[in-house]
Amino acid sequence: SSGINAEYGGKKQQRWYLGGMGACLAVCFTHPLDTLKVHLQTQQGKGAIHQVLMKTLKTNGIMGVYSGLSASILRQATYTSVRFGAYEVARAHFTPEDGSPLPFSTKVMLAAMGGTLGILAGNPADVVNVRMQNDMRLPVAQRVGYRHVFHGLYTIVRVEGLTALYRGLQANIPRSILINIGQVACYDQAKQAVLGLGLQDGISVHFLSSFIAGTMATTLTQPVDVVKTRLMQGTQYNSIAQVVVATAKEGPLAFYKGFVPAWIRLSPQTILTWVFLERLRILFPPK
Repeated sequence: SSGINAEYGGKKQQRWYLGGMGACLAVCFTHPLDTLKVHLQTQQGKGAIHQVLMKTLKTNGIMGVYSGLSASILRQATYTSVRFGAYEVARAHFTPEDGSPLPFSTKVMLAAMGGTLGILAGNPADVVNVRMQNDMRLPVAQRVGYRHVFHGLYTIVRVEGLTALYRGLQANIPRSILINIGQVACYDQAKQAVLGLGLQDGISVHFLSSFIAGTMATTLTQPVDVVKTRLMQGTQYNSIAQVVVATAKEGPLAFYKGFVPAWIRLSPQTILTWVFLERLRILFPPK
């Protein structure tokens, strides 16, 4: 139906950089959740999220949960601008002349391509981001002490060489592909389906579609995250295959350990990014 196509975007190409702008705004609200996730994943022993939060606030004050915000913003400005932008440009290119929606399989392919390009652009800021967030937890003697993201990038290149900015890239590529399929292709498909029910395009549609997208992104990436975290933690595994086999022995749900904290972190980021992005699309209509 042409009504859906007009509201859904049709052949018109949105401004490619709006996704990054939306994500930068969103991360200002969600960064504390991300900091707590890094603390939970890297701590020795057990500790509930509220204990980690209280400890961080007691030791470092409110700025403790905002440590590394400049790196987080640069990461969204590079990583999300490119992965959302590449998808947007490609989607407009492949959309038929009549503006009818693309098949879901094509959207998945375009999102996978966007996710790959995005992490190539965003990995350096990601490395600095993780280090800055983890810094607050370390004894003063062990801290990297980056003053801001550009100081971090400069220091890493000077001390460890350029390749250090691409640490963890092998693990980040599949994760980025899956996140982009969840956050972007599934949002696109969910919005198309919700508009198809006859709902008016507006904030409720954006909220519902992004809620679905955030849940899909968490569901797709959680197994990869569990394997990645276990691989980074222990010396008892030599390969990804070993981790997968050992985790599978605990039953299929073992791949979804920590699903709720992961959802609490990824879903608000997804929802806020899309709600801001859809507002920005109204402010800056397609050229």
